[in-house]
Amino acid sequence: MGLISILFTNPVLFIILVVVLLYSVILHEIAHGYVARLFGDNTAFLNGRLTLNPLPHIDPIGALMLIFFGFGWAKPVPVNYYNLNKSRFGLFSVALAGCLTNIFIATIALVLLQFNAISSSPVFSAILPIVVRINIILGAFNLIPIPPLDGSKILMSFLPHRAQESLSRIEPYGFFILITLLYTGILSPVITLVQNLIYGLISILFSFFR
Repeated sequence: MGLISILFTNPVLFIILVVVLLYSVILHEIAHGYVARLFGDNTAFLNGRLTLNPLPHIDPIGALMLIFFGFGWAKPVPVNYYNLNKSRFGLFSVALAGCLTNIFIATIALVLLQFNAISSSPVFSAILPIVVRINIILGAFNLIPIPPLDGSKILMSFLPHRAQESLSRIEPYGFFILITLLYTGILSPVITLVQNLIYGLISILFSFFR
């Protein structure tokens, strides 16, 4: 779902969408750094990455992917996992923080769509469903346990040290593995399954407030 086509039909909507989606990936990264700081690692803070200023976070290729394909990324926030207190729980929490942030953003967008004044607005009715979809895709994709995705760090938090080291060795090749799996379509059912699980989780949360 590319955004570039919207530029020519509705430039204002395009700019709003780019800003909102850009901050979806930025907040994902800030969440990693903020939770890492809670567990004793100040690396992201010392590198000026716990800021809402988009400039330190923008990855040129990730930003272009966001504009042209509706899916992108920000520069990864630096985390020194050796500094984390309660190392296994710290690793788990830091890794999960980004995905939970995207799920939270999607949930807020869904909540806003429940209000008639918002859902009847042409701008919000166009923006919010895209925000929901992109954030759930981001959350689902990052939960895949292939380095360098967050899911691999979540998996590592449960593995013995030797298995952690073996999984870490894959990281230099992780990007190529992901591209291959995406190109062949092998990951599509996995992403769809995780997306459905996230939608189910959000539906359960909604049920408590009805």
